[in-house]
Amino acid sequence: MTRTVALAVDLGASGGRVVSGTFDGRLLELEEIHRFENAPVMMAGQLVWDLVRLWQEVVVGLRAAGKRHGKSVSSIGVDTWGVDFAFLGADESLLANPVCYRDARTHGMLAAACEIVPRDEIFAATGLQFMEINSLYQFFSLVKTNSSVLAASERMLMIPDIFHWLLTGTLSNERTNASTTQCFDPKTGDWAFGLLDRLQIPSRVFGPVVDPGTDLGPLRPEVAEETGLSNVRVVLPGTHDTASAVAAVPATAPPSSRPDWCYISLGTWALVGAELDRPLVTPECLAHNFTNEAGVSDTTRLLKNICGLWLVQQCRAGWQRAGKDWTWDQLTRLAAEAPPLVTLIDPNHPSLVAPPDMPEAIRTLAKETGEPVPETTGSIVRTALESVAAACRRTVRELEELLGRELSTIHVVGGGVKNALLCQMIADACGREVVAGPVEATAIGNLLVQLTASGNAVDLRAIRDVVRNSFDLAHYQPKNTAAWNARLGE
Repeated sequence: MTRTVALAVDLGASGGRVVSGTFDGRLLELEEIHRFENAPVMMAGQLVWDLVRLWQEVVVGLRAAGKRHGKSVSSIGVDTWGVDFAFLGADESLLANPVCYRDARTHGMLAAACEIVPRDEIFAATGLQFMEINSLYQFFSLVKTNSSVLAASERMLMIPDIFHWLLTGTLSNERTNASTTQCFDPKTGDWAFGLLDRLQIPSRVFGPVVDPGTDLGPLRPEVAEETGLSNVRVVLPGTHDTASAVAAVPATAPPSSRPDWCYISLGTWALVGAELDRPLVTPECLAHNFTNEAGVSDTTRLLKNICGLWLVQQCRAGWQRAGKDWTWDQLTRLAAEAPPLVTLIDPNHPSLVAPPDMPEAIRTLAKETGEPVPETTGSIVRTALESVAAACRRTVRELEELLGRELSTIHVVGGGVKNALLCQMIADACGREVVAGPVEATAIGNLLVQLTASGNAVDLRAIRDVVRNSFDLAHYQPKNTAAWNARLGE
């Protein structure tokens, strides 16, 4: 039996991995080859990504994969978070480290941009959710400050585009990540050049948009030599991590304009959305602040970003700094033991974006909003988890309103699948069945796009058949939706 191996480089804001996928034509087997940490670094007053170290870690992982799988490796693809980017100069030299979306340079830029181009016109041109971290406002901040880097730039590359360039020497702007920028028109499938011109953002830096499944070619000779990977192609996955994760949702129904299922890609963020066969750029979509992002195989991801496990992650980090090294299982158990539905807060509140002390920020927000103040570790974690579930409930209902139909099933994918307590909370809060899994949806989607792409075309149905055959899924039925209805006054 022929077994083919693909490699996924999966980079997140807090860590990265190189994962191999061995495929026999029916089943996919995963193996984590190399894991490393990631975090933005403050340099000269600006929060940037340490691109050089990340590239070194990727090479280490590819070298280990070469030793592990040898000539069985056929392709490599990179997925990362969205919105962040870097510039190349005229000689294809990297001009500066990419700046992190959490940097303060975008503060006030969304409002300033809307003074030039009204909010409804920006939405009509891009169909994207308004968030100050979006690339559009990062670009606009460079215009406002007369950035020398922007002036010298000839080409913009999103984070995964940078790594694909480092691997192959080929410049590309892959569609799913381009669509996170709020510089992209989902209706035309190209950059929103009219909007960019009105904000004086130079259109010269935006290259042709290419699709998942595109073969960028072989590795640079020096990369092939250093990693021991010969005759390996670089094939674009859905380079936005959520696009890859949604591709691995084990749904059976094809994309449509009115699907009966939705997904939650649950990790640091919770991305709640539906897979459509066309963009939905309407006044109602703008009013609910939903976004139209490109998916694999010419799909549209109609979704909203809400806070996911960020609150608990930051609470745990704060407790670790104080010498209390709780494990995830311990925190979940404490939350399960705490009284239910006591305190609910808005997990997307600005005070929770990056506070120095997350537990204290949660307590303060509860007090300010008239909610009971959680004091114990378990009650703080339960507040965070139930608040995320409540936000998912609101967002699912908004999604149903936009689609004009009830959604029968919620597919939860990503790292949050491992938190059974939160999955049950979401089922209870939403009153819908939750199908949880796979955990490694992003890497799986990345790998299967590479492994099944043919002539730059990707078959979502085939990918999802492999997912259902290869990975176990958990099912959660709603148990106490009435209690959630009572607590929320509905």
